[in-house]
Amino acid sequence: MSNKLPAVTSKQMIKILEKKGFLFSRQNGSHAIYKNKDNVRVTVPIHGKKDIAIGTLSQILDDAKITTEELKSLL
Repeated sequence: MSNKLPAVTSKQMIKILEKKGFLFSRQNGSHAIYKNKDNVRVTVPIHGKKDIAIGTLSQILDDAKITTEELKSLL
């Protein structure tokens, strides 16, 4: 299977994070901060219906410890 990241909007990413146990912590401007029970923090940029930039998406996945395959299955 390809390791290429799919296009993901902030709304989709938030749903995935919530499935993984992350809860909304706070928002600072256009950035929503989510935390899980282990106090791992993930920041999601919220810019309307635009897709999250690939580099930013990659960092969010690293922070949340979500693999590309897991992301694709949760979409």
